[in-house]
Amino acid sequence: MQIYNTLTRRKEPLTPLEPGKVRMYVCGMTVYDYCHLGHARVMVAFDVITRYLRARGYDVTYVRNVTDIDDKILKRADENGESIAALTERMIAAMHEDEARLSVLPPDREPRATGHIGEIIAMIETLIDKGFAYAADNGDVYYRVRRFDTYGALSNRDPDEMRSGARIEVDEHKEDPLDFVLWKAAKPGEASWPSPWGEGRPGWHIECSAMSTCCLGETFDIHGGGPDLMFPHHENEIAQSEAATGHRYVNTWMHAGAVRVNQEKMSKSLGNFFTIRDVLEHHDPEVVRYLLVASHYRSPINYAPESLAEARKSLERFYNALEGVALDAAAEEAAALDPADDGGHAARFAVAMDDDFNTPEALSVLFDLARELNRARKEAPERAPALATELKRLGGMLGLLQQAPASFLKAGAVDLPLAEDEIQARIEARAAAKKAKDFARADAIRDELAALGIILKDSREGTTWVFETPGD
Repeated sequence: MQIYNTLTRRKEPLTPLEPGKVRMYVCGMTVYDYCHLGHARVMVAFDVITRYLRARGYDVTYVRNVTDIDDKILKRADENGESIAALTERMIAAMHEDEARLSVLPPDREPRATGHIGEIIAMIETLIDKGFAYAADNGDVYYRVRRFDTYGALSNRDPDEMRSGARIEVDEHKEDPLDFVLWKAAKPGEASWPSPWGEGRPGWHIECSAMSTCCLGETFDIHGGGPDLMFPHHENEIAQSEAATGHRYVNTWMHAGAVRVNQEKMSKSLGNFFTIRDVLEHHDPEVVRYLLVASHYRSPINYAPESLAEARKSLERFYNALEGVALDAAAEEAAALDPADDGGHAARFAVAMDDDFNTPEALSVLFDLARELNRARKEAPERAPALATELKRLGGMLGLLQQAPASFLKAGAVDLPLAEDEIQARIEARAAAKKAKDFARADAIRDELAALGIILKDSREGTTWVFETPGD
């Protein structure tokens, strides 16, 4: 397997520190508000990565943290007139609901910053002892950026050119404008914890250094997150962690691409900011997940009505291929992803995913498999169950195609041109026409429904229907 390492800017073989085991940490959410589409991108990207690594036989320990103490949390709790605990618990529950609807598997561990205050303080004390940090006279503790020789390597930035950077916070208590806060002195009435430097709370960056090393060790295999975290957050994590432990922090850095809305950056100021639950009010969760999976995890995604329509059509093609085919239980039990098989779909899928989790190429394999399944249904029905089983199994590695086909196809008809009881009435009218040998009338009813995207499927058990977007 080859994975693109943001730090080295090239693809590198996956070589876990411990053979057969992968330890991965991904920066999670700051829980002051509902999760947005950018969060969904990161959730889904690393869910696919975790699923595939496990399918390839790796024992994966996936850790994704929760930041439950932060300036934004304090401000929002004050605005809402609720406690910090009430706000964060409510937002964490909402986050879990959102990820479950998007078929995102929960991480193995989900540490919270407030549960690791002791480890955070210990790491800061170590940094002070080693001369990498200092306590200021205002009760804050800062990290000395210029003491860390390779600072800026991840984001490819020169510290000497950062002084005027927009994300460098100027503070008269700092020795150098580049220095960043490790511990913040508490203001009157703020949530705080006792420390050697007085009552206060941790800075954002140190939280992840403490939680990741606590859960996965001083060096681990993969660290991931969104594109906006590379600088300064991940840059600061490296500086803190390696200065404190004296060891390499992470072997491979992975960053998901940004989400754009109608080709513009998503932001509240532009009025194009969408929470996950906003989107799922109007779109099937699997359609949204497909949109997020259809682009390579490092590529930007454009969220637009036409993008979702294309995602819907793609899933309909898969589910129409699967609809009505009984899965082959024996094939399902025996199936195993084997990259050495004789040029089959599983092998091609593995080649794509082994190349830095190339989901667009993997999906092209699934489309080929769906086309073969459709041919088999007509020309070699005995092959259809095994092909359908393989399509569903490989799709499952992307978190897709796990619904009953009929349920998905009918659920897509949120804006049906006819009510379901009216559709059923027309099906019954067609059946009556056929019984009366009025085949012209029966065909006319079928054609009228087909023109609306309602496709009738006859079988020995009766007539069912699915909805396909007109124009497919």
